[in-house]
Amino acid sequence: MSGIVNSAIRAQLANASWIRRMFETGLERKQRLGAERVFDFSLGNPDVPPPAAVAEVLRELAVRTARPLGLGYVPNAGIPSLRAKLACKLATEQQTALEARHVLVTCGAAGALTAFFRAVLEPGDEIVCPAPYFVEYGSYCGHFGGVLRPVPSLPPDFQPDLEKLEQAITPRTRVLLINSPNNPTGCVYGAATLQALGALLARQNAGRARPIFLVSDEPYRFLAYDGVTVPPVLPLSPYSVVVGSFSKSLSLAGERVGYLTVNPAMPEAALLLDAVIMTNRTLGFVNAPVLGQALAEALLDSGVDLAIYDRRRHAMAQVLQAAGIAAALPQGAFYFFPAAPGGDDLAFVQELLTENILAVPGTGFGFPGYFRLTFCVEESVIQRAAPGFQQAVARAARAPQTRT
Repeated sequence: MSGIVNSAIRAQLANASWIRRMFETGLERKQRLGAERVFDFSLGNPDVPPPAAVAEVLRELAVRTARPLGLGYVPNAGIPSLRAKLACKLATEQQTALEARHVLVTCGAAGALTAFFRAVLEPGDEIVCPAPYFVEYGSYCGHFGGVLRPVPSLPPDFQPDLEKLEQAITPRTRVLLINSPNNPTGCVYGAATLQALGALLARQNAGRARPIFLVSDEPYRFLAYDGVTVPPVLPLSPYSVVVGSFSKSLSLAGERVGYLTVNPAMPEAALLLDAVIMTNRTLGFVNAPVLGQALAEALLDSGVDLAIYDRRRHAMAQVLQAAGIAAALPQGAFYFFPAAPGGDDLAFVQELLTENILAVPGTGFGFPGYFRLTFCVEESVIQRAAPGFQQAVARAARAPQTRT
């Protein structure tokens, strides 16, 4: 059996995503015990309903797609009218003049990252990113010989350690990858931090034959709380790239529609965009789903009800506080990243599992000693889980502390 798949994929299988592992455990327990007895905080699967207009748009699409080529191929870079409208929206968000030719529509933010890495990486190139980080980054770049180099961030607010990030840069560094609002911590990188990142890249890119790209993964840009502003990234460096998606903002995760845009001031920006259009095609994506693109275009100025997530955020904060679990209140996204009582994230996640509470250990995000909870669940689920959190903490307090 060892000869069936290659060694890199065997290693990925052995270290399969903790998120999916816990999610599948939750499905099994719900089937065996009943959904009301299982408290699944494992998967960031947005459950807030899409904007109300989606039903009307789908009815219109049913008529439109019944025509010849209604569900046929579209340009690999995306439906032209969506690209034009998306460029206007992103120009405002990124405070950068953008045209349709600067924007590509992709199969989610994951497809955007994968196509971008295929276009720019040589085997052995390094991707530096703050940790904790989204678990699939290593696979996205590793498929093409890239090597992820995580750099621990600074608890409790998990801002990137700029000094250590710069120290991690080598002649093989090709990308500095950031994610704000962040999965799994919920932190938002402030304007001063981002300006310092831009200055760091300017220093490092001076005289380099192959520049370091600043890539910002932004599927949660829309979801910030308490008036927090998510600063633009494109103006920070001529080599900046932004990717995002409509998975969370419109609750369209299953439609797989995302985008990539570049700073137009980038030398050879058109060449990079042409390359990513080609890799988007040759990796097998071809084009993002047509129905998803049409939905995104029609709902581009809409969004889910953010107040629902905010209420859940406060409900989860109260439950954690009552259980004695230390956690920063997230500024964005829909995750908490608390410190594991006792210091051992793997052991504490097992304690939670005893209470049928599903969480993801920080080890899966490259940051042991913490664990992730998503609040993409009804408030009643959060509140009913409160006794289980308290009992898990009590048992952890009695157990030997094996990790700090």
